[in-house]
Amino acid sequence: MASNERPAKLTLAAIAREAGVSAPTVSKVVNGREDVAADTRAKVLTALERTGYKSPLQRKNTVWRRPVVEVVIDTLNSAYGVEVLNGVLEHAAASDVEVLLNVTGQQRGSHLSPEQRAQRMVDEGRSGMIVVTSAFSAAELEPFHRRQIPIVVIDPLNPPQGEVVSVGASNWAGGKAATAHLLGLGHRRIAFLGGPEAAECNQARLHGYMAALMADGVAVEESYIFSGPFRPDNGVAGMKSILQLEPRPTAIFAASDSIALGILAEARRQKIRIPEDMSVVGFDGTYQAEESVPPLTSVSQPLQEMGRAALRFVMRQLRGDTLDSHRVELATHLVVRESTAPPAG
Repeated sequence: MASNERPAKLTLAAIAREAGVSAPTVSKVVNGREDVAADTRAKVLTALERTGYKSPLQRKNTVWRRPVVEVVIDTLNSAYGVEVLNGVLEHAAASDVEVLLNVTGQQRGSHLSPEQRAQRMVDEGRSGMIVVTSAFSAAELEPFHRRQIPIVVIDPLNPPQGEVVSVGASNWAGGKAATAHLLGLGHRRIAFLGGPEAAECNQARLHGYMAALMADGVAVEESYIFSGPFRPDNGVAGMKSILQLEPRPTAIFAASDSIALGILAEARRQKIRIPEDMSVVGFDGTYQAEESVPPLTSVSQPLQEMGRAALRFVMRQLRGDTLDSHRVELATHLVVRESTAPPAG
């Protein structure tokens, strides 16, 4: 069918004729359904591109004044998540974008599969999605990618695959800087109390810690390395284990401020003075680091800028811009406060 013979208003039936398939089959492809053979899907996609057909979602996005971006976050009890969310909201207000918050930790009894969630986003006309500390696998993100829903993940626990955009901080450099600070104070027995062992950001911080030790000629002690969730209770449990070690570490690098707060709480219970008896460095640079007792030396992540960058990349994908990179890594810097000092003696 020549372009000058196309109807003024393209319909699924017209696309079906163009591709030589049924209208329901075209509908399935347009809505990202999986139950279409690969060769049939290819024919329909070719016809859609050739005719310039736009899906209902695409048409709505061209006339809506305010795009709607969903932010998926596990909990609002985390200072890290709140800081990132503030960055998203600030840029959304300046860009006339509406933000819909989805707190997954509060959705008890929700049984929507990734396929159903992706289809719901299409049905409800949402423009894109930002996922904070995503534990989504590549298979779980695939239904969104197939429907061409722009997604950006912030500090993903699993490395995203393919074309998924991720925003994070220079975790390796931050881990190295934290450990180098403790080494510079004279510490040689430094424990690492990390987050989830398989988390990409935790691995990078651990590798930075190990690199700093080896660069200073200090052996990496496997018994000084711990892992767990990015929560204060991990800091409490880890501190109890560290206090049982012989020789006892004189300093701890905690892979998050939340873990460090648990360390400080357990230190008070155990009558361990910080930093006189033991130094502690955190990671994140949240407001909690400033307000802790003592104020926490911490590797500061640009959390609000990470949120702003994530929304910018959703909007760039929505506009169809070509992206130079699918990984954005922002710089960290060490903020020295009162929780670190030279080792006793």
